[in-house]
This record gives sequence, structure tokens and C-alpha cells, in this order.
Amino acid sequence: MAMKIKSMLGVMVALISLTACDKRREPTPETSGNSNDTMLTLPTDVADTIPERLFAIVPRDIPVKSYFKYLKETAAAFDTLVPYPLSEHLLVRANPWIIDTLENTDYYRRKLRGETLYRQPNEVVLHQGDTLFFPDSLSAGALLDAMKNTLIDVNIPEYRLRIIEYGKTLHSFPIRVGKNRIRHLKLAGHDVDLRTKPGKGAVVRLNQYPIFLDPVSGKKFTHTKRDDKITTLMPQIPWVEVELDGQRYGQMIHPTTNPETLEKAYSNGCVGLKEADAWRFYYHAPLGTAVVFRYDLEVIGVSGDTILLPDIYKWGKKTTRLRAVFRALP
Repeated sequence: MAMKIKSMLGVMVALISLTACDKRREPTPETSGNSNDTMLTLPTDVADTIPERLFAIVPRDIPVKSYFKYLKETAAAFDTLVPYPLSEHLLVRANPWIIDTLENTDYYRRKLRGETLYRQPNEVVLHQGDTLFFPDSLSAGALLDAMKNTLIDVNIPEYRLRIIEYGKTLHSFPIRVGKNRIRHLKLAGHDVDLRTKPGKGAVVRLNQYPIFLDPVSGKKFTHTKRDDKITTLMPQIPWVEVELDGQRYGQMIHPTTNPETLEKAYSNGCVGLKEADAWRFYYHAPLGTAVVFRYDLEVIGVSGDTILLPDIYKWGKKTTRLRAVFRALP
């Protein structure tokens, strides 16, 4: 009898176990909710939807003398890979560290660090392994729009060149301007008024490989005597020509190797800048950039007071309102 009872209990336990196995698990706080809800698991093989930034690795050391050739070749090679017109100016503006590097080839900056730079064209400015990034379409569009809304403002008696973007001054550089005299220039073949001419216009020519000719004697030269009396090779820094009121006077904006002459009427008509400033100016002055050369004797000082400048050319008051220039900008 006892054996029979044990056998019946075993069958009941088995039935209960089978019933429990077949029963659905009761919902818990972690699993309760809408029966249509399912746990979402992101697949691990989905590709990143953000495109990788296009870049180029500099294959070898690039000195100043080979710099423009390398940039031209690089821009041409990648132009078809980007949705905008790729130029040297756009590429460098997208990599502003390049301008900083070029500025530091300035003879006088290096002199302050205890170095004497005799042959600037041999100075390496792009090193093997450096990375040049190409801007995306939004960044490129913003840079191109900024270039279209840039004005180069030169106030002759103030000895000052300003880079103005969207009506705000980005950079202000000391300059030298033309002498207040008439002189025979062999290079021109006649007597020339050396005073820097005022007017409104645009950048019309960029010279990345300037040849140095003495306008008075017409002779070519390759070396320069610095303010510290040391003679060095002429630096290779671009020269920029402007057209004013439809006239091309041959007025160039270029570096001077003698910064002691800045803030003076010293040149043969051109506008001279420090070497470092000339690099930064160049990359804010692509072809077509608006320019104004004015002769304003009244300027506003840093304290807000009106300052009357010396009338270096004895022209009296010649005012060119910048608002009119900005109205003409694209």
C-alpha cells in the first residue's frame, strides 16, 4: 500500500513539473509593458554616416622656393574630389597654421630668437608627414564668402593697412608709402611722381616669384642689406598689384627688408609691409579682392578722440568714406 501511494505521488509531481514548464513566465517590472515593445539592439556593422575628412600628407620637406609649386599641384590633384573650386588661398585659409609658419620666416623675428636667416628661400615650411586638410562644403562656403566680403584699406598719411572683413578690422599693419617727390626712374623711362596714389579698385595680379629690379637704375639685384647691416638673399614673398579707378600705376603691396623705413614716406610709390605681415596680407587678398587707397587726415584714436595727421603730400583733406566702398562689395 505504501509503495502504491509513493508511485501516485511521483506521477503527480511529474505532472506538476510538466505544467510548470509549459506555463508562460509572469511579467516582471523589467519586462512588463506594451506587448509590442521590443528591445532595440544597434547592429555593429552599420557604417558611420559622417564622411571622413579629406586630407593630404606632405610627402617630403618643402622649402619656400618650392612651396607655391607644391600647393598648385596639390590643389589641382584634389580639385575634382571636392564640391567647390579649390585654390591655393582656400587651402591655406583652411589650414591657418601654414600662415603662422610662413610668418616665422621673417628675418627680424628670427633675429629676436638669436638666429640669422641668410637664405629664406631654402627654409622648410612644410615638413614631410605634415597633414593638409581640405574643408567640407560648409566650411569652404564660409571661407569663400568671407573672401568676397574682405576689403583692403590703406590710409596713406596714417601709414596703415587694414584687412577688413564684414566691416570689422581683422588686422592692422604699419606700412611705408611713396616719397613726396618726382624722380626719373630708368625702369619707367621717364620722370615719375613717387607719391602713392589714392583710389578704389581691386587686386589684379599676384606675383609669387618676384624679380627684383632697382627702379632708379634698372639693375637687377638678388641680395639686400638689412637694418642690422647684414647682407642676405632677398626673401621670396609674394607681391600684390592693385588697380585703382581703372588705372594700373604699378603700385605694388610687398614686403620691405628694412622695417626701419615703415611709417615713413620712403618708397618709389609702392606700399611696404613687414615680411611676416606681407604673408598674412597675401592670404587675405586673392584676385578680385576690393581695395581702397585713401588720404584721410582725420582718424579716430583708440580713446575715441579725433586725431589730425600730418599732411605728408600737402594734398589737404581728401576723404574716402568706407561705407561707399562696402556698398560696392559683392
